[in-house]
Amino acid sequence: MFSSSTSHVPRDTALKCAMAAAFTLVGCATPIDSTRPTIDLPAQWREASPGSSVLQRDWWQGFQSAELAQLIDAAQAGSPTLAIAAERVQQAEILVRSAGATLFPSVSVGGGTGAQRSDPSGASARTSKSTNVSLGVSYEVDLWGRLAAGVQGAQASLAASRYDLETARLSLTTGVANAYFQVLALRMRLVIARENLAIAERVFKIVDSRYRNGAASALDVSRQRITVMTQRATLEPLEVQERQTVTALAVLLGRTPQTLQVEIRSFDGFAIPEVGAALPSELLVRRPDLASAEAQLAGADADVAGARAALLPSLSLSASAGLASASLLSFANPATSLGLTASLVQTLFDGGRLRNQVALSESARRQLVENYRASIYTALKEVEDALGNAVRHRGQEQAQLAIRDEAQRSLRLAELRYREGADDLTSVLDAQRTLFSSLDQLAQLRLARLTAALDLYKALGGGWAAV
Repeated sequence: MFSSSTSHVPRDTALKCAMAAAFTLVGCATPIDSTRPTIDLPAQWREASPGSSVLQRDWWQGFQSAELAQLIDAAQAGSPTLAIAAERVQQAEILVRSAGATLFPSVSVGGGTGAQRSDPSGASARTSKSTNVSLGVSYEVDLWGRLAAGVQGAQASLAASRYDLETARLSLTTGVANAYFQVLALRMRLVIARENLAIAERVFKIVDSRYRNGAASALDVSRQRITVMTQRATLEPLEVQERQTVTALAVLLGRTPQTLQVEIRSFDGFAIPEVGAALPSELLVRRPDLASAEAQLAGADADVAGARAALLPSLSLSASAGLASASLLSFANPATSLGLTASLVQTLFDGGRLRNQVALSESARRQLVENYRASIYTALKEVEDALGNAVRHRGQEQAQLAIRDEAQRSLRLAELRYREGADDLTSVLDAQRTLFSSLDQLAQLRLARLTAALDLYKALGGGWAAV
């Protein structure tokens, strides 16, 4: 038979001993390891930078288009995509607060009152009344850092969601600018197509006049009529594509597709700013998507630490106090109670569930390490490609301007010689095709230069920098 000698230990002394033991064990918590891949970054870029100026957060101002700036401001204020990413940040902040709450004690209070009457057969009726109130406190001591790992994992997820918001903002602004540039390029191509149609119709009048005067054949008339019909057929697809691109731009802005009006008709007055690419080593702190991948890796480290800590014993402390009375809604002559409990629990057998969770979290961390490595390689490639495209498209546009000027001169000479009977219609048709193609190609190269600039700004992180 066991003796109850411990009942003589004062309650406050027992509580102090239990809390001292708990805080001593807290110091044994295991630290959370950090995992980072080893990557040899290049010392410099292979492709030459088109400029030396530093990329700014409001990079779109460099295009010197007030309408583009207004559209980007409208998109940042009304885009559903951006609002969704912002809500994910709010959810992550709530999860951090929820995870942090596990580090604090849980306090509960309860009370009740009631009366009960029993009337047994052959005995007098009895009535019992009671009133009670209780206070309970429970606390899990984070011996091995499992709860702290959960908090750090939630904080890493919050950081990743904030970086994802910046990535979404960068994708939105470059997407709006790209759609806007496509609208203007299509409008320029429409103007060129109408001008080409007017040229074809002018030449048709010359051919028809020569045919009526017996200086041209019916075949010449038919061939030039085909040219006119071909040029007229190019208008409708461009018009449809222009309308559809405007509606796509409206969706990016968070507006109904039928309400958006784009006023500017061409790239006249636009500038193409040229920025420097800095060093490859700086790219890791200038791209929010890379920062997000690194934050996810930190969260995986915390998940591994938490899974490992779950294999170790858990210590819980609880205390309770209460008052009880044999009266209804009264505490006359109450009975008091006070309790203190410390419990240590160690899982002996769970079919390998906890160890499999550790293995799963370690595998997920290795996956994120490779994901982070792949993201860095992709980012380096995107910058190299964007640098090369920016320089190449600038040279191609200059060359295409010379081709256009020469094609215009060639068509004038071909028309003159055909009118004078020195050449047949074939030279005129060839000159027309060359001019039509060069003009359309010139508009597409201007769009390519603008798109290459956007690609470079996006690859460099849009002027964002880790704080």
